[in-house]
Amino acid sequence: MIFGVHTGLQRTSIAELTDLWRRIETLGFDWVSIWDHFYAADGTSDPDGLESVVSHAALAATTSRVRCGSLVYSAGFRHPAVLANAMATLDQLAEGRVTLGIGGGWLQREYRAYGIPFGSTGERLRMMEESLICIRLLLTEEVADFDGEFFTLTEARCVPKPVQTRLPIWVGGGGEQVTLRVAAQHADGWNIPYVAPATFAHKCRVLDDHCARLGREPADILRTVNVGLARSEEDLRAQFGAIAEGARPGVLMGGEQEMIDRVGEYRDAGAQQVNLTLRAPFDRDGLEFFADRILPAFA
Repeated sequence: MIFGVHTGLQRTSIAELTDLWRRIETLGFDWVSIWDHFYAADGTSDPDGLESVVSHAALAATTSRVRCGSLVYSAGFRHPAVLANAMATLDQLAEGRVTLGIGGGWLQREYRAYGIPFGSTGERLRMMEESLICIRLLLTEEVADFDGEFFTLTEARCVPKPVQTRLPIWVGGGGEQVTLRVAAQHADGWNIPYVAPATFAHKCRVLDDHCARLGREPADILRTVNVGLARSEEDLRAQFGAIAEGARPGVLMGGEQEMIDRVGEYRDAGAQQVNLTLRAPFDRDGLEFFADRILPAFA
């Protein structure tokens, strides 16, 4: 299994994050990612947060080995040409270690605050699919043309290209009719946060069904899950606040063996990568515990 850490950008600083990212890499994790929010994704609507593309670049510049991911960029925040050009340059900075995650967006408060059209769920997901298609075209084709509902490309170019011939693009979310179909049709990876292993297994079966209908090999899509870690109820509340109960099914709790068993359940459910989520104030003791006690069980 691959293990990573997903780091939030609210209520922190680049200096604190760069120190954390270096430590994560030293501890033996193979992935670090950032999220994409203007307002805190914890029910508080706190606007104290760092911008995601710039933070992604700082992550790439700070590290030398881990893959540098995003979970996930909201398709409604940036035109796909802007995001594609940013990722192409970022992959140069990271020397070929970038993974782009994209999703439909869900936190209406931040859209409303900046006057960004939120649209219906269906509209946001159609926009996400078009954005993914446009980004793929721009990153891989010499000339890209696309005429969609939301985006248009006319003899569009993205130069220089990424270091990677095929920069991995992941889809984030658990919607079974659209999101998982888009992942099956277009993505290199799929990610979902804070679900129980049984739910993850069910979503994997739905993804497999979409692959079968579309003629896609299921093994071509990396299946990943984000989990929290809380060694007590107090830890759970401190990290997740108002969304603690919603996140609980996907939070590792209890003692060492209980956590190992739970990660094993995710593995058996089809997870190929497990990302530990950290939100400020960062639980560095929990991070060290996970690296020292949980990672070796899956070496």
